[in-house]
Amino acid sequence: MHIHSYTDLIRAALQQDQPQRLLFVFAKAELPSGHTDKQKQGFEQGNGGALAPVLCVDKLPQEAADFCTLVEESRHTGQDWDIVFVSAMQGRAGIAPNSDEAVHPLHMMMNKIQSGMIGDFLTFTREGELVALAPG
Repeated sequence: MHIHSYTDLIRAALQQDQPQRLLFVFAKAELPSGHTDKQKQGFEQGNGGALAPVLCVDKLPQEAADFCTLVEESRHTGQDWDIVFVSAMQGRAGIAPNSDEAVHPLHMMMNKIQSGMIGDFLTFTREGELVALAPG
């Protein structure tokens, strides 16, 4: 199944043979340390920059069925973000992974994002638009 929207993601997660747990890492665009004037100018025009994780959460697909609800819940944290990275964990024997099992994979996701290794994740804007980001 090709995923073209957040709804497609939820549908795909619910159709898997084993229950899934979705992993979300919210990130804020910022200028990297040691940036050049050209990088700063591009960043101010909405191009470039680095993505710094600011918030992470795990949810069952049923708990995150609506992107608007996910955005609203994130507002209550007080953390501003620009992009959300999404991955999934597969359960076994008909049981979805629990939140304790998601801690290590979420940390691994954050480390990958900070290192610019973002190709394994789906990426959505605050508006729920699926985007393809080019590693820096």
